Amino acid sequence: MNADEASTPVSPDHVTSEHPPRSSRKRTLLIALAIIAVFVVVALGARWVAKSGGDKRGGRPPAAVNIAPATKADMPVTVAALGTVQPLVTATVRTQLSGVLFKIMFQEGQMVRQGQVLAQIDPRPYRLALEQARANLARDEAQLTSARLDLNRYQTLLKQDSIASQQVDTQRATVGQLVGTVAADRAAIGTAALNLDYTAIKAPISGRVGIRQVDIGNYLTPSDTNGVVIITQVDPIDVNFALPQAQLSAIGQTAGAGSGLPVDANDQNNGNRLATGRFLTFDNQVDATTGTVKAKARFANAGNVLFPGAFVNVSMLVQTLHDVVTVPVSAVRHGSQGDFVFVVKPDNTVKLTVVKTGPSSGDKLAILSGLTAGTQVVIEGADGLEDGASINKGGKRGGGQGNGGAGGQGGNGHHRRGANAGNAG
Repeated sequence: MNADEASTPVSPDHVTSEHPPRSSRKRTLLIALAIIAVFVVVALGARWVAKSGGDKRGGRPPAAVNIAPATKADMPVTVAALGTVQPLVTATVRTQLSGVLFKIMFQEGQMVRQGQVLAQIDPRPYRLALEQARANLARDEAQLTSARLDLNRYQTLLKQDSIASQQVDTQRATVGQLVGTVAADRAAIGTAALNLDYTAIKAPISGRVGIRQVDIGNYLTPSDTNGVVIITQVDPIDVNFALPQAQLSAIGQTAGAGSGLPVDANDQNNGNRLATGRFLTFDNQVDATTGTVKAKARFANAGNVLFPGAFVNVSMLVQTLHDVVTVPVSAVRHGSQGDFVFVVKPDNTVKLTVVKTGPSSGDKLAILSGLTAGTQVVIEGADGLEDGASINKGGKRGGGQGNGGAGGQGGNGHHRRGANAGNAG
């Protein structure tokens, strides 16, 4: 090394690029950690503000809700089931004897009366059989008359000792035989007359005829499976349904008293009542596979609104709870602690109150315990409410934001979500 190279200073940039000082790296790391810490503090602070009771600490404004008082009313207790309409009697009309179908005297779907002639098979063979039976009777009656006259003569001759007694006994037996023959002839006439009457096929019950199963010219026999037509009795008519066995005791006591519980038959949409009837009876045993028992109700069906085989929704009134506390259905919510309502306190805060619910009717729900009549409860806008939260009655929000319709819709439309929010509080 020469003197010039030894006197030349080393560049600081050159030293830094190859071997950076440790103090500079520590400073960069500290700055990054400080930035991360600031972000964490800001995020936690925002979350704390969101969770804090804004209504009390200036964070969240009072919730806009609608309220209504709990009232006392009579609440009907009903049981509902899916039922099937079944006619009291279904009769397959068949011919009583064989013959060619001669005439059809009904229209398909027609209402007919018991004893009304529906069809006619060829009566000529049976009319001739009746005439033959009558002729046989006339012949045998003439023979009986002659035999009786002979018996009278023989008895007179026997008194005069002119003939043997054996001949009189034989004649007396002949008369008895002819008496039996005449009786058989009269029975044959009755049979022939009955067969002739059977050629007119009559309705065994009153009701509605279905679609005919035969045509004119068909040869009918009593063994035909389908028969001529099927008749169903439609007035009155029954509805069969099944009820849980747990309801047997309450229903059975009232039904057994002979009063007959009222039963409504509604359409499949359950919005239109078709007919009102009376509970008739239970089956004699419970179905072990379903735990239900079959039941039957009877309805007047003069307007034919109940059609055989149709499905209907059955609603039966079991009893009526008198002067029970009721609230709108939308007021009751459900959580892990059970059913509850938000009770409005005088300071415009709410209290989560657990209640025991009972039956419902329409938009009203019975409260069996936990609530008194006159208590104000939240019926709309309960989403997000918790115990002790402030509210703004009448559906108006704090801060002059106008109508609280959205809050009301949330309370009704998201019943379960509101309940979860209440439980979280």
